[in-house]
Amino acid sequence: MGKGIWVFAEQDQGNVRKVTFEMLSEARKIADAKGEQLCAVCLGKDIVGLGDKFAPYGADKVYLVDHDLLGQYTTDAYAKALCDLITKEQPSIVLMGASVLGKDLAPKVAARIGAGLASDCIEIKMEGDSLCAKRPMYSGKAYAEITYQNADVMMASIRPNVLIASEPDASRSAEVENVTPEISAGDIKVSVVEVIKGDAGKVDLTEAEIIVSGGRGMKAAENYKMLEDLAEVIGATVGASRAAVDAGWRPVSDQVGQTGKVVSPNLYIACGISGAIQHYAGMGTSKVIVAINKDEEAPIFTKCDYGIVDDLFKVLPALTDEMKKLMAE
Repeated sequence: MGKGIWVFAEQDQGNVRKVTFEMLSEARKIADAKGEQLCAVCLGKDIVGLGDKFAPYGADKVYLVDHDLLGQYTTDAYAKALCDLITKEQPSIVLMGASVLGKDLAPKVAARIGAGLASDCIEIKMEGDSLCAKRPMYSGKAYAEITYQNADVMMASIRPNVLIASEPDASRSAEVENVTPEISAGDIKVSVVEVIKGDAGKVDLTEAEIIVSGGRGMKAAENYKMLEDLAEVIGATVGASRAAVDAGWRPVSDQVGQTGKVVSPNLYIACGISGAIQHYAGMGTSKVIVAINKDEEAPIFTKCDYGIVDDLFKVLPALTDEMKKLMAE
C-alpha cells in the first residue's frame, strides 16, 4: 500500500514552475479519492524558504531535499536523491512536469525504481485502483489511455498548461520535512560547464499563456520585430517554427514543434506558418489557435479556430494597433 501521492516540485533558483501547482491541484482530487496524503517533493540547494509554497495548492506534506550538489541540476544527483527517497517512503503515484528537466529526469527515475511511466500526459484520473493517463501519439493524430498493472509505483509526466491550477487557499498548512540526501561528487558522472540564460524576464514557452509564433513566411530575422511588438502589447511570448530557426532567424530555445518545445497556451497565434504535422505536434493542444497566412490552402487552416487569409505584413501592424486600443480601454 503506497503512502502518498507525490508531486515533484520543480524549481529554479527559488522560482517554482507553474506546472507544479497545476499538478498539485489535480493530484488533490486523486489523493482525496484514494484516501492518501498529497506530498510535494522539492530538490535544490538552500530551499528552506520554499516550504510554504505548496500547501495553498493542496499539499499535506512537503519534503525539502537540500544539498550543495543539488544547486545545479544534474540527472545523476537528482535521480539518486529522488530514488532513495521514493524507495524509503514508497508513494503510490509520482507525478512530474513534462518540462525539459522532467523529460530528462522522469525516465531515469522510473527505470531505476522499476516503475511504469506515462510521458507527456494531458489528463490523469483514477480508474479503480489504477491511475489512468491520457497522452497524444503520432504527432497528435491519436490519443492513448494508459493504465498500470501490478505497479508498486505509478509515474506520469504532465504537459505544462493542460491542467488547471486551483485558486490558492492561504489558510492551508503542510508538514515540512527537511531531508539531507546521501549523495557525493562520485555519484555525478556529468558536470555542468556553463549555463546560458535566455532573455531576462521572458516567460518560458512551455508555461506561456499566449504565444505569437512566426514561420518561414516572416521572410527575415528583422521582421520578427513585428511579432515582438504584438507580444509586448498582449503579454505574449514569441515562438518560431523549425524553418525559421534553421534559417537562423530565431534561437533554438524559441522553436515550437515535434523537435522543439511542446506548448499548450490559452492562445496561439501562428504567423506565416504552413502548419506541417511536425509543428502541429508541438502546439495542437493550445486552447485557441489563430492562423495568419496568405496561402488559403495552408494546412494550418484545417487546424485553427480562427483564420486570416491575407499578407501578414499588412495584418500584424493593424492587429497590433487594434490591440493597443483594446488594452488601453
